[in-house]
Amino acid sequence: MKKAIIIGSGAGGAMAAKMLADSFEVTVLEQGKAFKPLSLPLEQLAKFRWTGLYFDERLIQLFLPSMRIDRNPEMVMVYGRGTGGTTTLATGNAVRADEGLKKLGIHLDKEFEELGRELPITTDHQNRWSPITKLAFKVMQEMGFDPQPMPKLLRPKQCRMCGHCSIGCPTRAKWDTRELLDGIKVVTGCRVTHVEIGDCLAKRVHAQKGLQHLSFEADVIIVAAGGYGTPDILRRSGIECQPRLFVDPVLCVAAPMEKARQDHQLLMPFVSRREKYIISPYMDWLSFFFNRQWRKPMDGMASLMIKLADVEQGDVHRNKMQKTLTETDHQYLKRGVEDCREILIRMGAKEQDIFLGTLNAGHPGGMLPLTSAEAETLHSPLLPANLYVADATILPQALGLPPMLTIMALAKRIATIIKS
Repeated sequence: MKKAIIIGSGAGGAMAAKMLADSFEVTVLEQGKAFKPLSLPLEQLAKFRWTGLYFDERLIQLFLPSMRIDRNPEMVMVYGRGTGGTTTLATGNAVRADEGLKKLGIHLDKEFEELGRELPITTDHQNRWSPITKLAFKVMQEMGFDPQPMPKLLRPKQCRMCGHCSIGCPTRAKWDTRELLDGIKVVTGCRVTHVEIGDCLAKRVHAQKGLQHLSFEADVIIVAAGGYGTPDILRRSGIECQPRLFVDPVLCVAAPMEKARQDHQLLMPFVSRREKYIISPYMDWLSFFFNRQWRKPMDGMASLMIKLADVEQGDVHRNKMQKTLTETDHQYLKRGVEDCREILIRMGAKEQDIFLGTLNAGHPGGMLPLTSAEAETLHSPLLPANLYVADATILPQALGLPPMLTIMALAKRIATIIKS
């Protein structure tokens, strides 16, 4: 049987592995280790906010090793490293975000339909919304923002409404791509250094596991190390990427609100799509622990997320973000903040009490974007014939939306092409 090596176990890698497992001997290489959710109670950790111990967002890795943090002077990058990739830390949103792909002639209707049948996608969480969520939804309806319940990769009956969606679901109510990896060989703690290329073909993958050097021969190689990890691997393999990094920046706007209890509800329960950004209720744990303005009681604030489709301009080298928001980005962020201020005031907040969170990001991609010339193959001419990329690196534009479902649809199509 032919061999397939897949680098990364997130949305693209795990889906490709699942699709190829019936035709190839599949091995998944994952740089992180087995994912474990945050085990310490948030209420206990919150008691130490006043001590000054939480002075750097990167400290969260002590409690949650699968959450990786990078920062530059403007923003913080958050991504996952472990089995399941970032899907274990995402909020389980199953929204279709393929407008940019459609413009290139890439139509994934069949793949999205398959995902709808195969995965536990639901909006049945509506009947468990808290009063503050219902109020935000009502206010945004009255403002003409057309809020819509967010489709979730969720088993509602298992959900405890603990608010831990972004730090690891303790009940596995939230679906993630670890469920695609049953029966598939996964090598954890395995950092890929480069892909060896010769005679216009990818020959083998070279990696480090502790002090040990590993080499994996393969007939097909798929790089799905995420929009942050894949460009480094490609460059070390002699394949140049473009400085078109997008990151979908997130900024939360919050206000004190007595007994809001947003810490015990589903994150991003509904979404309003605006020009170049979305708005959704979101308890921003990163800001809660590391931003001094958020030193409010855990149950006593309401927070709204702005997620921006930023200008595709930036780079990443050795897992270090080189990204500065443009004037256009700042203009749209300002509009989003104004929208959120008005929503919160209509919900009962006082204007002078409203505060901002830490600018962060978690959807990197775009550094080897597909073009209309690759609409049928989904394969860049810069790559050897048997080497594919199956993550957000190949997306042509910033989404400003959760990308997980779209990445899985792309991985499905790529796996089908490989098998044909």
